[in-house]
Amino acid sequence: MPDAAARRLRPLLLWTALAGLAAALSLGPILSGFSGGPVDQAFLLYSALPRSVVALLAGAALGLSGALLQQALDNPLAEPSTLGVFAGAQLALGLTAAFAPELGSLGREGAAFLGGAAAAALVLALGWRRKLDPVTVVLCGMVVAMVASSLTAALILARGDYLFALLIWGGGALTQEGWRPSVAIGVVLLLGALASAALARPLAVLVAGEASARSLGAPAPAIRIAALGVGVLLATTVAAEIGLIAFVGLAAPTLARLGGARGARQVLAAAPAIGAVLLWLADGLARQIGSGEAIPTGAATAVIGAPLLLWLLPRLRLADRPAAAKPSPRRNTARVLAVMAGVALAALAAGLMVGRDPSGWTLVSGAAFTELLPFRAPRTLAAASAGAMLAAAGVILQRLTGNPLAGPEVLGVGAGAGVGLAVVYLTGAGVSLSLQTAGSALGALAALVILLGVSGRTLGPERMLLAGAGISALCLAGLNAVIATGSLSAFALLAWMSGATDAVGPREAMAACAAAVALIAPLGLTLRWLETLQLGAVTARALGLRVRAASAALAGLASLLTAAAALIAGPLSFVGLVAPHLAHASGLTRAGPHLAGAVLVGAALTAIADLLARTLIAPYQLPLGLFASLLGGVYLMVLLRRR
Repeated sequence: MPDAAARRLRPLLLWTALAGLAAALSLGPILSGFSGGPVDQAFLLYSALPRSVVALLAGAALGLSGALLQQALDNPLAEPSTLGVFAGAQLALGLTAAFAPELGSLGREGAAFLGGAAAAALVLALGWRRKLDPVTVVLCGMVVAMVASSLTAALILARGDYLFALLIWGGGALTQEGWRPSVAIGVVLLLGALASAALARPLAVLVAGEASARSLGAPAPAIRIAALGVGVLLATTVAAEIGLIAFVGLAAPTLARLGGARGARQVLAAAPAIGAVLLWLADGLARQIGSGEAIPTGAATAVIGAPLLLWLLPRLRLADRPAAAKPSPRRNTARVLAVMAGVALAALAAGLMVGRDPSGWTLVSGAAFTELLPFRAPRTLAAASAGAMLAAAGVILQRLTGNPLAGPEVLGVGAGAGVGLAVVYLTGAGVSLSLQTAGSALGALAALVILLGVSGRTLGPERMLLAGAGISALCLAGLNAVIATGSLSAFALLAWMSGATDAVGPREAMAACAAAVALIAPLGLTLRWLETLQLGAVTARALGLRVRAASAALAGLASLLTAAAALIAGPLSFVGLVAPHLAHASGLTRAGPHLAGAVLVGAALTAIADLLARTLIAPYQLPLGLFASLLGGVYLMVLLRRR
């Protein structure tokens, strides 16, 4: 008995010690220099204390939100970030700030709730066919979040004069100038706690399954909807008041269970306390390491939560389904490739000849074509080159991992390229195209090595996508930390994330074309590797392939392709996933035709996306990455819904 009591007491002592550390980091430096003067008193009363209180309240709200979402969906990976709630709230807040600023704070909170609820509803609708399977739900949430984030980035670029503050808000800054956010979050937290107390027993009944719940007279759908609604309200209130704070909702319930909490009631009681300590501690660490406000607290929590997600994946009891793609019909390979080549050429021609003027759509020719060619040709060729390289990288990753849903954007390789690019910008050497490419390539390679290291031995194909989501979150946290500074590097990174091509000139276009040829051509020598590796490591070795060396070489090529393409199209385009999948679905199953078809489809997709970005709201222009991510994101949503 004494040993059992000690085991139960140990987590309490640990979290008490962490709370003390958080208090020391947050308030210690302030109190040590407190002189008692009017300025210090005002700072303590209206900034330092509100910041600590809002960290505690927001952490508790997010911890309770994550616990409710996980209990309602019976999904240990559910939380506001993985379900797309935060991304939907951010998009809704951006739209409100740009087009209805007169609504004020009440309109902001209402918009955040509606946006988050809409994103969550879309995720659940996409995963309903597979009975809200945990992996499927989180994959759908990842796709919805990426599309919403792409739209938000484009909105900020289009209305930067109104939405610059949204950059800082997106990083989850806890700087306070009063008590209003604390009061707003505290009221919602109190209501959420009361609702959770009422829902604890019904949620415990759901653990046995909906059939058992119905036999006991419990309305399972109503219980789930109520718990989801309260969880979304808690998360979006925090988002509306202080910004995006990722992964606290994932970490708090998980750590509560690891600390011995059993059953819905215990988890719902422990998760808010753990969430409060986590966010307070993360804020204190961010302030100490970042020397003030250099590191947003939301980025710090992502640095904690993303590794936790990677650590959890091999330990979760989830059934990985086979990743084999649906058998493709046999077709004449030469005919299919000829059709794809014709489509690619037509897309390039449309990019050069189609436009819009005040009278509507136009098709230029003759002297007008010659006059416009220097403006349209560079961006069209650069976009097509980027699409071809992303498609080639997608073929490599899909065959290397044996996963038909793999792609540089989904596996976090594109976000890793962004981190490498950010490092180059911060060193002051961002003007050099060669250094940008080298930094992006090293960042992409590092992300791919981490992915393969984490997932290569223990994770199935679907969990590998979740590992990619964790790596993306970790990389995007670093990018958000840079963007939140509001520096010139921040706007350069924001433009890169949205895939803007309006500033591409002849020099950049020639470099993109040369990179595409130089990096795609050597893949012809690796067709045997690509054909053999998808059979599995054991079979590949039996056929005489040096698996480790071949995998390393292909990973390096995929990283270079992703880095070069990401400099033009950004990290959110989905072309690296969609183009290889469409080529395979067209009957191009062998490595050579698959690669060739994917390259043609990728070039056509990005050329069309660039044409739409240039003409849809002419004379204004939108980023290439926006339309590419919308096209690819919708395709991936349909794919996840059907399979």
